[in-house]
Amino acid sequence: MPLTPRTPPLSRRTLLRGLGAGAVLGGLAGCGVPAAYVAASDRAGTDRSATDKRLTWANWPLYIDTDDDDSTKRPTLDAFRKRTGTSVDYVEEINDNDEFFGKISPALMNHQQTGRDLIVMSDWMCARFVRLGWVQEMDRANQPNVTRHLDPLLRSPAFDPGRRYTVPWQSGITGIAYDRRKLGREIRQVKDLWASDLKGRVTLLSGLDEAFALLMQGDGVDITKWTADDFDAVCDQVEKYVRNGHIRRFTGNDYTKDLVTGDVLACQAYSGDVIQLQADNPDIRFVVPEEGAELWSDSLMIPDRALHKSNAERLVDYYYDPEVAAELAAWVNYVCPVPAAQDVLAASKDEDTAALAENPLIFPDAEMRERLVIARDITSGERVGYAKRWNAIVGL
Repeated sequence: MPLTPRTPPLSRRTLLRGLGAGAVLGGLAGCGVPAAYVAASDRAGTDRSATDKRLTWANWPLYIDTDDDDSTKRPTLDAFRKRTGTSVDYVEEINDNDEFFGKISPALMNHQQTGRDLIVMSDWMCARFVRLGWVQEMDRANQPNVTRHLDPLLRSPAFDPGRRYTVPWQSGITGIAYDRRKLGREIRQVKDLWASDLKGRVTLLSGLDEAFALLMQGDGVDITKWTADDFDAVCDQVEKYVRNGHIRRFTGNDYTKDLVTGDVLACQAYSGDVIQLQADNPDIRFVVPEEGAELWSDSLMIPDRALHKSNAERLVDYYYDPEVAAELAAWVNYVCPVPAAQDVLAASKDEDTAALAENPLIFPDAEMRERLVIARDITSGERVGYAKRWNAIVGL
């Protein structure tokens, strides 16, 4: 049966984010408060996977394939159950990284079960979980597909070398979106956002973790090893453009509405959102600037004391089967972490599905891949001070 591309509503990526209770807790842990950290010897619980064929998976809304006629059915999950005999309690309960961190942190810091065997968090939040020792190392013996098919660009972020504790669920690019027809010219570099004809028609992302890396790249910074001076330089730059009215406002996902109405002509944007906007307006473009753009992921993790660790590992590996990854990619339209899924889509007899294989925002081409970089994360010791300055600029 041919895969069919889906167009879910525009509500996937994280919305407005402040300092958050999680940032405070992460900062305390980084400053030497030992209570939050869990040693490796205390992370595992009794794994019931061999006798209890189920698991509980917490994810974001609209982040998995659903059936055309019944949105409560999820074809890839149903196929996993039939293939393995393992049932999955799939809960769409994550709406914000910090909010979910606060929800499960009391259990984790007290060495208790969270009631979840698998969770999906943005990589900058995954970094916090890894530092705190709140997630378990995955057994690659249960994950041959991950070993074989994980995109090399995503294999070894600074916060988790070798992806021992995290595996990307979906990825995306933070770049620039603009309306080519209304603007009347191309945007190729980050500095093009500051052109005089865009005054008052530019938005930036409000979240610290979402915004800073692309702006640093515009200044020629290597975001794999950026410094406090680099951060201050970006803040100084943004403050200037706020004061003179060049930046219209800071946004969460609502930048999409401004772009559609024409109130904004150029903005920081996520690649997955733009694919969906282009379905209605092909004049909306997404650019990976010449200086580069940030490649990010939302990643799967197994929390401490999970009761069904092996079942969770096998589910993660199932989604790295190129056939399954292709089916998921055709629905969610983010950057697929399984490059081998491209050939599966290309072979589809459905014309629209096959066309997805040529979309560089789902499968970046070689030229684009050279300009995609995973930023080093903000450490717990840095976060409180950086968030305080950024939030003052944004108005949080």
